[in-house]
Parts: sequence; C-alpha cells; structure tokens
Amino acid sequence: MRTSDFDYHLPPERIAQEPAHPRDSSRLLHLDRETGDLAHYRFRDLLELLNPGDALVLNDTRVIRARLRARKLPTGGKAELLLLRRNEPQIWEALVGGKGLRPGIRLALSHGLEAEILDDLGQSRRRIRFNQPVSPLLEELGEAPLPPYIHRPLTDPGDYQTIYARIAGSAAAPTAGLHFTHDLLERLTRRGITLVSVTLHIGLDTFAPVTSEDPSGHPIHSEWGQVSGGAAESLQAVRERGGRIVAVGTTSTRILETAARETAEGLPTSAFEGQTNLFILPGFRFRIVDALVTNFHLPRSTLLMLVSAFSGREKILHAYKVAMESGYRFYSFGDAMLIT
Repeated sequence: MRTSDFDYHLPPERIAQEPAHPRDSSRLLHLDRETGDLAHYRFRDLLELLNPGDALVLNDTRVIRARLRARKLPTGGKAELLLLRRNEPQIWEALVGGKGLRPGIRLALSHGLEAEILDDLGQSRRRIRFNQPVSPLLEELGEAPLPPYIHRPLTDPGDYQTIYARIAGSAAAPTAGLHFTHDLLERLTRRGITLVSVTLHIGLDTFAPVTSEDPSGHPIHSEWGQVSGGAAESLQAVRERGGRIVAVGTTSTRILETAARETAEGLPTSAFEGQTNLFILPGFRFRIVDALVTNFHLPRSTLLMLVSAFSGREKILHAYKVAMESGYRFYSFGDAMLIT
C-alpha cells in the first residue's frame, strides 16, 4: 500500500466555495459497498435511505474562532496564530504564520492580550503562553479557521458550524454534519431513527496530506473525544434491536471505533473519554460502524484512506470519478456520500 494509491486529480472548479442553501438540498451519492452500485439522491432523501431503528451518530463538537492576528514585539511585524489545542487555560498549541517566530518571541494582540512562544514543536507548530485565559475572548477576537481551499469569506460564520454544535474545542468543522437542517433531524426522529451525540475535537492534522510514501509512517496527532455512558447505552439498544449504527463523518467514526476497542467483544461500545490517535487504513476491522455519511475528501488524505478502509479503495475511487463526471461539489462545503 502506497500513499499514491489514494491520489486523484480534482479540477479546481469542483471545490465548493459555499454551502448549499438550504443545507439538505446538497447532493447525496449512495454507495453500496457490497455490490459497488451507485445511486444519486438529494441529502434530504436520507430520510428514505435509513430504516426505523437505525441510529445516526453526530459529532457535537463546536468550532472555535481560533484564528488570531498578532504583531511581534517590539518590531511590529505581522503574525498569525491558529489555535489547535489547549494544554492549560493560558497555554495552547498553535500553528503560526510569520517570519522568525521562534521561542522567546512575544506577540501583541488586541484587548491587552499578549503571548510568548515557549517551544518549537516542529514545522509551523508552536507552544504558546498567553498573559490571560484566551478562551473567553475568542468569540470577540478570533476568526473562523476556514480551510485554505475556501477562498471566499463567509457571509455567515454559522455556515461553518453544524446546527447541533454544542461543545467548543475544534479547529475545523465535522463537515459531514453541515448538511443537516433542524427540519430534517425532526423528520428523521419521527421516522424512528435514534440521534446519538458523541464528541471529537478536530485538529487540522486530520486534513493534512500524507507525505510519506508508506501511509503507515504518517504521524497522527491525538485528539480529545468522548462517548458518554448514555450514548453507549443508546447504541447498545440499537444493536440489540437489529438497527444499524450510522456514523456521520469520519470524526464520529474514529471516536466510535476508539471506544469500541476499549470494549469487550460482543458489545458495540462502552463509555470512553480521552485522547485518540487512531489511524484507520485499509485492512482495519470495523467493530461498531455499519454505515457512513461522509463528504468527498482530499487526495492523499487520511480521510480518504479511512473511507477506503470502510468500503474498498477501488469502489471509492470509482465513486469519486462518477461524482466528478456528474458535477458533484467536493470538500468541506461540497456534497455528500452515504456508504452502506
């Protein structure tokens, strides 16, 4: 297995620059992973593609306004911070943009906020100490951390947030969930589909391209996640009545499969809270996820490798080819797939 096995060419015009309006009007490509058959729908048709008794597992993480503009002290040179993970109330891991941002450099932000670079963690990652807890200030000072392939500013910051986002902590949105509307969730519930919330705070490493020739050599940074006791009980009940566990997104998949690995054989999952660095590659044995709602992912990415592990690399690359030929929109604001 080589990283180049997960490469494909995507014309730039296929990269969505804004979400569909309404959200559930986006397109949905259904892939049957047993037969490889493909069928075209709208996302709102998910209502007919799921069965009463199934469970949809939603990642309720909330994207923080993690991009901060700064100036170096005392020179005034421009700098930018993208907060990734909080270690302590005043200490964060961050990606930095700007020249000469080495340990010892101090930065000035607005509202009296200052920061000092403590450690170089490799490439553009730094450990930073602020002069006060920064979390309460992010809504006022920060900007939404849009992926670099989205070139248009958001007219509504809520566009890069799921409607069920609840627990702040992500540097990126769980984009498979962006297609849901309140009306669609209500109709799914009335149809007898159980909605289960889990949490995985997403770092930007999730979306980084794999550069090593052997993907198993790619370093995966850990992310914090939780499957509550109540969520585990709900999933157990779904499995006992013969329903499917349908993960919404690769992030929900990763935290579910992490929790499942802490669980005795014969049970779908137990409660879990902590860090996960689970890297799902072809050959992985899925223990809990029966079906997957996901977007179309970047070439050579860990996310493309995960969906290939779920349904087979050849089937996925063929589905992507069909999607491109059929005018589907790709990446964060793009269209979706349902893999069953």
